[in-house]
Amino acid sequence: MFAGFTLDEIDLGPVRLRVRHGGSGPPVVLLHGHPRTHATWHRVAPLLAERHTVVCPDLRGYGGSSKPPSTADHAPYSKRAMAADVVALLDALGHDRAAVVGHDRGCYVAMRAALDHPDRVSRLGVLDGVPIGEALARADARFAARWWHWFFLGQLAKPAERVINADPDAWYGGSPAEMGEEAYADYRRAIHDPATVHAMCEDYRAGLGPDRAADDADRAAGRRITCPVLFLWSTRDDMVDLYGDPAAIWRDWADDVRAAPIESGHHMAEEAPDQLAAELSAFLAG
Repeated sequence: MFAGFTLDEIDLGPVRLRVRHGGSGPPVVLLHGHPRTHATWHRVAPLLAERHTVVCPDLRGYGGSSKPPSTADHAPYSKRAMAADVVALLDALGHDRAAVVGHDRGCYVAMRAALDHPDRVSRLGVLDGVPIGEALARADARFAARWWHWFFLGQLAKPAERVINADPDAWYGGSPAEMGEEAYADYRRAIHDPATVHAMCEDYRAGLGPDRAADDADRAAGRRITCPVLFLWSTRDDMVDLYGDPAAIWRDWADDVRAAPIESGHHMAEEAPDQLAAELSAFLAG
């Protein structure tokens, strides 16, 4: 897994991130979603590394990265805090700017990096997601039925941790056949760590609080993403069912938006790595 890549733990001050990096050329940061680790990219990263320096961290709270204490407002797990980690990681690795690509929860971090640090993000890739503020503004009974976990994981009384920790394998699913033996083992270590489960719930609690507030503030102020944006969605997920034309939502946030479907279920990096890598490579090449 990740042949030719280096696995490091990089101390950024507020957090320590576990990071896999390799290849050469213009840098691209790949951000995983919930409940995965950076290992979800193991089939995509080597393909991109032929022309790029590829950086795959575990987000704070996830996988092998540290789990800082939370606060009443859940700000330590906000996408703003995670985006600041990405910028600090670029500094630590000696990169002035990078393309940033995020899937699922990682797409919110990537978007926040592009909005908060436009001088550091050259291109933005967002996979299977629309901005948190937009999703919540459109939330209806259909959204609640399909994405009910947003609200369950986001509850403050912490019932989610008790339920998940009782049987993480049953809750999260996954298999070595779909994920790859090593990636599955890495993911399974993560979901069996109660500290990681708590941190992942804090990610969702931040989503309902400071993350939505940040998105809404940007919309009210007319802030836009200034770099080129690529939006990719899985054909067997529910982006189109929920939003009709989800790319139109991203065009409300940026002037240069390209969009394409990926023939897969939600975890496109595991299910359709060749198509995903081809779309990303074309985008990154300009």
